[in-house]
Amino acid sequence: MQITNQINFRHLRGDLFGGITAAIIALPMALAFGVASGAGAAAGLWGAVLVGFFAALFGGTPTLISEPTGPMTVVMTAVVSSLIAANPENGLAMAFTVVMLAGVFQILLGVLRLGRYVTLMPYTVISGFMSGIGIILIILQIAPFLGQESPKGGVLGTLGGLPELLTNISPAETALAVLTVALLIFTPAKIRRFVPPQLVALVVGTIISLVFFSGIEIRRIGEIPMGLPALQMPMFSVGQLRLMLANAAVLGMLGCIDALLTSVIADSLTRTEHDSNKELIGQGLGNVAAGLFGGIAGAGATMGTVVNIQAGGRTALSGLIRAFILFIVVMGAGNLTETIPMAVLAGIALKVGIDIIDWSFLKRAHQISYKGSLIMYGVIILTVFVDLIAAVGIGVFIANILTIDRLSKHQAEEGVKTVTDADDAIVLNAEEKALLDRADGRVLLFHLSGPMIFGVAKAIARENNAIGQCDVLIFDLSDVPHLGVTSSLAIENAIKEAIDKGRRVLIVGATGQIKRRLQDMGLFDRLPAGSLLMDRTEALRQAVSSVGPLQSAPPVAEGAMNPQPT
Repeated sequence: MQITNQINFRHLRGDLFGGITAAIIALPMALAFGVASGAGAAAGLWGAVLVGFFAALFGGTPTLISEPTGPMTVVMTAVVSSLIAANPENGLAMAFTVVMLAGVFQILLGVLRLGRYVTLMPYTVISGFMSGIGIILIILQIAPFLGQESPKGGVLGTLGGLPELLTNISPAETALAVLTVALLIFTPAKIRRFVPPQLVALVVGTIISLVFFSGIEIRRIGEIPMGLPALQMPMFSVGQLRLMLANAAVLGMLGCIDALLTSVIADSLTRTEHDSNKELIGQGLGNVAAGLFGGIAGAGATMGTVVNIQAGGRTALSGLIRAFILFIVVMGAGNLTETIPMAVLAGIALKVGIDIIDWSFLKRAHQISYKGSLIMYGVIILTVFVDLIAAVGIGVFIANILTIDRLSKHQAEEGVKTVTDADDAIVLNAEEKALLDRADGRVLLFHLSGPMIFGVAKAIARENNAIGQCDVLIFDLSDVPHLGVTSSLAIENAIKEAIDKGRRVLIVGATGQIKRRLQDMGLFDRLPAGSLLMDRTEALRQAVSSVGPLQSAPPVAEGAMNPQPT
């Protein structure tokens, strides 16, 4: 595997345009997310620079743009507020340590090559989780949208403090926030082709606040320190260590999901294929660097990635150019951002929250699947009011249980058959049908097909219990590609019961993993030699020949051979 991402100069013009365009979009978003997180605008900018640079250099998706995102900001807000509340002096430094730990967590997932498993979850859970994140982001912007400080307590604190927030509303700041959202929604397509609406809203909102509200006190970003940031050494507190590790796991896992889902989108636009494990390592290195230099956590950003690709970006050079442009801004243009109103940034963040909500699936989820819609709404409620990890964990668990139950029922109906005569339950050749007819029910063919997962074990036991009188039991495993432990034990019990009842047992078609599994269980030691066969027809021949006198041909009617004269 390459150490660095795919960087070449064959698409220099496209990469240059892509990087510049992505940087223009990233600037207002980084400022908004930095302020929304509670770590400050500078933390948002440095997160955009460092995560973007290292993810582009070491990641596995050449066109991916990485920076602070809405979902990551929601978690980062909770991390910052909880740690500052627990330790006012060192809480922010501990929050940056959580960012580093999240990066380490992502690197470990990449090194252990678990990248392809990260996004293996039902869409109902992903949709509910992202919609819940969007709702949280909207709720957290209510206070700054109304021109006030965010109350303590996160979502519940904001909802509980709504009456007071509405009573003390700042008309000027609320007007700026509403104007910002309006500009984001209604900026004409002709302008959008040349300037991102976020930048339009940022510039227009700032100018209006300076010209028309110069005599009114409006909360602004303030001066951003220029130059390189101070190194943030990892800081732990024994009392908060468990909380920090849990937050790091949530932040790291969310970053993995966010980045890899965006990588899939990038693949569909560029018709390439990303390297999931390498991407997680790049994301992890970016977040470790961001935490070390006081930046908030980031991940693959869908908006920046799509814009980069549409502008011509094709290699990681576009991401590096974007990071370099933002670095120049942070190093020398910090004083240009100090007059930006907080309400404008709140409007930008609120619009991001609205966009994160999966409106398309929300409208038609109940039409597609009643159970799926219940899972989605349950995940939304858990995400907003309980806990992000609990929401994903419970949602995935319930969705998987329902899926396993559905697949098990189908597999039990289609993959477990007991045949005593030549019916149409399974496909038999002419000789096999004739042999079963001759056996007259004294030979039973126990036919299994498809993967025998644990959910099928009950069907195997049920069919075995329904077996009536027979002399020979044939277990046909020819069409079984996988035999799970639970189903293996069910087959073992069926074979043991048949032996105890004095029935002859033959096993057909057990090869590879299935044969090894049965050998490890010691089943072949309990059966006489010659009980393992590879051909079902041969097994039926042996079974029929071993059951004694069989049904003979029907007697010929008297006179049939020598008809009497009429």
